[in-house]
Amino acid sequence: MIIDINMHHLPEDLFTNEKVLDGFLSTAPRSFGEIASLGTVESGKRQLILEKPKGYQNLNYVDGDYSLEAKLQAMDDAGVDKGILRVPVWQEWLRLETCKIVNDNAAEMCKKSGGRLYANAVLPPWGGKENLYELERCIKDLGMVGVQLACHYGQLYLDDEAFKPYLKVLNEVNVPVVVHHTPLPVYWQSIYEYTNLRRELGRIIDQATAVGRELFSGIFEEFPNLKFIHTMFGGNWFANYHLLTPHKTKKKEAMLRLNTAEAEKISGYLQNNIFFDMTHPASWGKEEVECAIKVCGADHILFGSSFPVFYGWMSDGVDFVKTLDITEEERKLIMNGNACRLFKIEA
Repeated sequence: MIIDINMHHLPEDLFTNEKVLDGFLSTAPRSFGEIASLGTVESGKRQLILEKPKGYQNLNYVDGDYSLEAKLQAMDDAGVDKGILRVPVWQEWLRLETCKIVNDNAAEMCKKSGGRLYANAVLPPWGGKENLYELERCIKDLGMVGVQLACHYGQLYLDDEAFKPYLKVLNEVNVPVVVHHTPLPVYWQSIYEYTNLRRELGRIIDQATAVGRELFSGIFEEFPNLKFIHTMFGGNWFANYHLLTPHKTKKKEAMLRLNTAEAEKISGYLQNNIFFDMTHPASWGKEEVECAIKVCGADHILFGSSFPVFYGWMSDGVDFVKTLDITEEERKLIMNGNACRLFKIEA
């Protein structure tokens, strides 16, 4: 069985329901340089565009790509059995009223999918009774299997004090938390001019920063039940693992320029609290993905395609994982075992 934990979801009537469309367009914070607008693609279909700064596109959502039919057809074509829905990036700004509409639509889509689709709840991350009521409704009434967060909100990463009331509740509810990248990191000015740096490296920097801050801040000491699943391999975290957890040398040093006291603790957080979404694995290259699996462990990596950013990412990703020089047990963990365990999905 193959489970894709990273299938993007937007309300199916996004482009025809003025209330829903306004809920997306009006929330992008122009004061921070986020410009949301409507446009068309060559076929004439409408698209939702996000720019930062103006003139530099970071997101494009095309009408029709997010329908139930499109999802099921792509899954059939790729041989994917089940998928888990999430709102791509926009959850950084959505108001509670719009979140409720998005959650209802996702739940209805899951019902119509014949047991093939599941969903993550999206809501503002600031605590507060109304927000927490929506969390409870999503899990208990709508049957959602996880919760999603952006890896930062405005200029605040998830280790900030502002999120502690919500993280405390998530720690108690004990559901997995999908941490999706945002279009750009907080400090983005040095990479925006070049498309691939803006639209790929920006997400890598954002996730790596988020994972690092979570690990070194001690939030998992305070909230040990949290299970964060980060996109983009956590921003290449497999390449940083040992570099950022140095051990003491046997030589006497004139001074200690790095913190060598927390290596064991950080390794424990990586083992217990942090997991990684492959995020269209065929884009990375065989050597990189095999390295990530070796360093992070197959039991910490989950298959995700980011469908429908590129339709081919789902089928290419499935075929790509089959080529990896890993054991069949490792492949099974990545393609379904970890998702079943974390999201409590029956195989």
